[in-house]
Amino acid sequence: MTSNNLSGKNVVIIGGTAGIGLAAAQAAAELGANVWAAGRSAAHIEKAKELSNGSFEVRQADTHDAQSLQAIFAEAGSIDHLISAAVGGERTLKPFLEQTEDQFKAAYDKLWGYAKVVRSGAPYLAADATITLISGSPARKIKPAQSALSCVGASVENLVCCLAVEMAPIRVNVVSPGTVDTAMFDHFGDEKQDKLKAMTATHLIKRAGTSDEVAQGIIFVMNNGFTTGTTIDVDGGRILS
Repeated sequence: MTSNNLSGKNVVIIGGTAGIGLAAAQAAAELGANVWAAGRSAAHIEKAKELSNGSFEVRQADTHDAQSLQAIFAEAGSIDHLISAAVGGERTLKPFLEQTEDQFKAAYDKLWGYAKVVRSGAPYLAADATITLISGSPARKIKPAQSALSCVGASVENLVCCLAVEMAPIRVNVVSPGTVDTAMFDHFGDEKQDKLKAMTATHLIKRAGTSDEVAQGIIFVMNNGFTTGTTIDVDGGRILS
C-alpha cells in the first residue's frame, strides 16, 4: 500500500522549472504539497509558470548563488522536503586525455552547487525533513568519453551517503536516472527520437524514460520513511545492460 505523506508539506525544488525537477514539482503539487520550484533560465521559469497554473510557486535561483537560494528557503519557512535537480555545471563528453583540466573541473560545478543547496537549506529543514539529489546512471555504468559525467555522479552518490550518516534523522537519498527524453537532447533536432532509440537499444527496457517516471522515484523517497542513504535507479535497466 502506497501512502501519501505530502499533503500540506513544504517542498522546495532547485532545478524545478524544467525536465525532471519540473515533473517532480507537478507531482508533489498534485499530492497536496506546497511547492516552490526554482530555476535559473528565464525561459524555463516562464514556461513553468504557465504549466503550474498557480498550483505551485515558481522562483529564480542559481545553485551557485547562496543569496537567491536563501530567499526561497526563507519564503518557504520550515522545509519538509528539499530537492536539487539542477545540472549546475558544464559536462565535456570527450575521453579524459582529450579534456583540459578546466573542462574536467567544470563538471564538478554540479557537486559544488548541490553542496551549496544543502548548506544554505539546512537551517530551514524540519526535524524529520528529507533531502533528495539527482545523479545519473553513468556514475556506475561507464562508457568511453563519460569520465567527467561519471566521476561527478559518483561523487554526488557518495556525498548522499555521507550526509545521510551525518544529518540523521533527516533522510538523504539520491535518484539516478538513465537516458531520459528531456530538453538535454533537443540539440539533435529532428533526429532526436532516432538518437534516443539507438542510445537505448541495448537497455533492458528499450526506450528512453520520461521525466514523470523519474519524478515518481523522487516522490517515493520523499514518502518512504524507512529509506535513507539510498540510490534509487530509474534507468530502464541501463546499468545492467
